[in-house]
Amino acid sequence: MCPLWVGATCIMLPDFSPQKVWELLLSSQSPTVTVFMAVPTIYSKLIQHYDQHFTHPHVQDFIRAVCKEKIRLMVSGSAALPQPVLERWREITGHVLLERYGMTEIGMALSNPLNGPRIPGAVGTPLPGVEVRIVMTNTSNTTIAEGDSKHTQVKPGLEGREGELQVRGSSVFQEYWSKPQEMKDNFTEDGWFKTGDTAVYKDGVYWIMGRTSVDIIKSGGYKISALDVERHLLAHPDITDVAVIGVRDSTWGQKVVAVVQMKSGKTIGLPELKAWAREHMAPYTIPTGLIVVEEMPRNQMGKVNKKDLLRHFFPH
Repeated sequence: MCPLWVGATCIMLPDFSPQKVWELLLSSQSPTVTVFMAVPTIYSKLIQHYDQHFTHPHVQDFIRAVCKEKIRLMVSGSAALPQPVLERWREITGHVLLERYGMTEIGMALSNPLNGPRIPGAVGTPLPGVEVRIVMTNTSNTTIAEGDSKHTQVKPGLEGREGELQVRGSSVFQEYWSKPQEMKDNFTEDGWFKTGDTAVYKDGVYWIMGRTSVDIIKSGGYKISALDVERHLLAHPDITDVAVIGVRDSTWGQKVVAVVQMKSGKTIGLPELKAWAREHMAPYTIPTGLIVVEEMPRNQMGKVNKKDLLRHFFPH
């Protein structure tokens, strides 16, 4: 709706084809693409196509020049952007992808700056007209941090603590239609919308650690961010996609299990993965389970449904 509101043209495709998207990004025919928004999976698929088909240095120079000159902004959203994808995309196109955070219920709430430094993995600060706060999800409901587009106030002694992200502002939806219980469950008494996402405020920006229900794994007394583990594992040279899930375990409460998709012709076993991970990750975050899949199951939005993964691979 936003492009139409400002008089822009939306170029619609019937389905996703890496070749077709690259053709449109590089095309000089009107209308040319000046803003491109996609989920991380699409950027990964475009990178794979680039690496397979655009191998000549002159072609690579041409692609980088066209993307830098013609495209004003490239945005990633809907899921966490792995840093290797951000770095590779910058090498290919010269663009540092703009990461931001939003939901259907709240619109866009947080964003890295359009002009200014963008911190990889962070979702920036609140947009104008949006208030956010991070609240401990326990009986105390203590507010860790609260802020708007101008300033964030952190409670002394609670710097860097995790909690649920809550949002308030004119962009927040009015109600779930004819669902009073959902309204009661998802709003606080003082009118804040509970996103269900765990966040932390550090280094002057907000970071999304994942869905509180499936992305925060409690193992042996540690709280582990599945998204953080995924970011590390995606740095492995042979892993192209990964989803980390917490599986019930009688000893640890939950164990960290990695579902991975490998590059064509590559394989990996759990001992190899652990040996590699010991050089790159904190010991308590290293996966103790491994499942290798040919293709990572994703929905139409490019997201992995981790509850479906748990039901599929661990039905009991």
